Amino acid sequence: MTDLFGDSASPALALARKWRPRAFADLKGQEHVVQALSNALTQGRLHHAYLLTGTRGVGKTTLARILAKCLNCETGVTATPCGTCSACTQIDAGRFVDLLELDAASNTGVDNMREVLDNAQYAPTVGRYKVYIIDEVHMLSKPAFNSMLKTLEEPPAHVKFILATTDPQKIPVTVLSRCLQFNLKPMPPALVAQHLGDVLAQERVEAEPAALNLLARAAAGSMRDALSLTDQAIAYGGGKVEAAAVEAMLGAVRRDYLFDLLDALAAQDGDALLTQARQLAEGGIAFDAALQDMGNLLTQLALILHAPGAAESSPDAERMQAAAARLDAETVQLFYQIALNGRRDLPYAPDEYSGFCMTLLRMLAFAPGSANSTPRAVPAARPTPAPAEPAPRAAAPVIAPSERSVAVAAAEPRAEAVDTEPVATAAPPVPAAASLHAREPSSHAAWDWLAVVAELRLGGMAKMLADHCELVSQADDAITLRVGEAHKHLLDRAYQDKLVSTLRDRYGATLQVTFEIGAAAEQTPQQVRTRIKEARQRDAVAAIESDPFVRELVDQFGGQIDASTIQPLGEHP
Repeated sequence: MTDLFGDSASPALALARKWRPRAFADLKGQEHVVQALSNALTQGRLHHAYLLTGTRGVGKTTLARILAKCLNCETGVTATPCGTCSACTQIDAGRFVDLLELDAASNTGVDNMREVLDNAQYAPTVGRYKVYIIDEVHMLSKPAFNSMLKTLEEPPAHVKFILATTDPQKIPVTVLSRCLQFNLKPMPPALVAQHLGDVLAQERVEAEPAALNLLARAAAGSMRDALSLTDQAIAYGGGKVEAAAVEAMLGAVRRDYLFDLLDALAAQDGDALLTQARQLAEGGIAFDAALQDMGNLLTQLALILHAPGAAESSPDAERMQAAAARLDAETVQLFYQIALNGRRDLPYAPDEYSGFCMTLLRMLAFAPGSANSTPRAVPAARPTPAPAEPAPRAAAPVIAPSERSVAVAAAEPRAEAVDTEPVATAAPPVPAAASLHAREPSSHAAWDWLAVVAELRLGGMAKMLADHCELVSQADDAITLRVGEAHKHLLDRAYQDKLVSTLRDRYGATLQVTFEIGAAAEQTPQQVRTRIKEARQRDAVAAIESDPFVRELVDQFGGQIDASTIQPLGEHP
């Protein structure tokens, strides 16, 4: 009777052990190290101590054993050991008497190191060189490092040291200077997936390419981890490696869900966004992994937008292109940063689901143009029950400043479309925005710059520039914008080009825009918003202070009103 890996009477080897490279030619992804060592062995330029660094599972110990075979092969010092002589076979089996592997994690003391160095002075028993492989060498204590310095610098001619570590920063510089250092790189996912395909083909295990890509990404650059996960996937899938089974095993997020989330964000559809979040929760998806995968997807979108030649080939290329067409570069960068911060803050959320939802809603709230889009006007329907309540004015003192602030806003020049900040959810901006659609600026009508800025889909520094500009003059297809001295740093060429491009996309390619620096403007969108906000705040404070019930509480209990805690209706701190 046989099993997947051979005779069931003998225990099956894990894939990571069975397919461990036996020669330089079998080592994947480390060509820069292989070439240097091969040339040194061929030319006879051998060093007495080597330091191999890199993350777990990239081949440090494997490379050290191959190098030991190269030094002790019975055919001579060579870059291509025969693999059949007694020295090669014993090294592969871990029984070569002149190869000593020391785990520094469990032998950290100076006494352990002195014992090793005392034995180093004796000649090899059967081999050409006595090779010491010290794994995780950074775990040695400082006295242990000090005890090996002299031997490491001038060892006997028959001794070679090969040190391996995942954390070279913890190794004293006195040790680093005595070693020839090689840094092993993490494996790219494409290479890992290709190698897994080759291994499973020889194992006669059916595997879907999408499943191999998932395993390769989950391995995070470690070939050993990839092979271990493949072992787990074979067991989970009953002898097959299928994408659906691997997704369930890893708790990974299907790319379809991620694209649906991006589609909902691009459409400013909060209901669809939360529906997708609920589906992820019902599927038992880890939200930390979901945000990580979203970060990876946004990275690929940024590559498509900025450097199409550097973008990785993907089976979802069509949907990637569609998503890139709906999201501009600034929005992708914003979503990426919010995803990173959301993943970082996830442990501090009340629960992972609420933390994930808040991250998505943060993307929705801060997306460029979100304050002017139709879905954002929905919260304005919340105050509708108020007219049905025949309560006197004094019973709701906070509503009064809101009503009076509308009058203040009406008295301000060009203030009908000022409310563009996401925090402002009062009802007056909605009809203003609607009227703006009905009277788009043209070369024959005077522009209302506040209304124009409210309609532009801008984000980042370009929006900040528009908010701090004042329309000075308009003649046919030419306008002049003035920026105050305090904000002249915003006149960066990139920000200007972004604003001009957006204006031309909306009002015609022949539009000419001129920027100038002058006296502090008084009618910029930012200044008008600030004045209206201050007026609303003053009215809210006055309404609270004059409210009879509040005055009675203050008089009876000797209290004080903290004006900084008062917020007009519809605003948030």
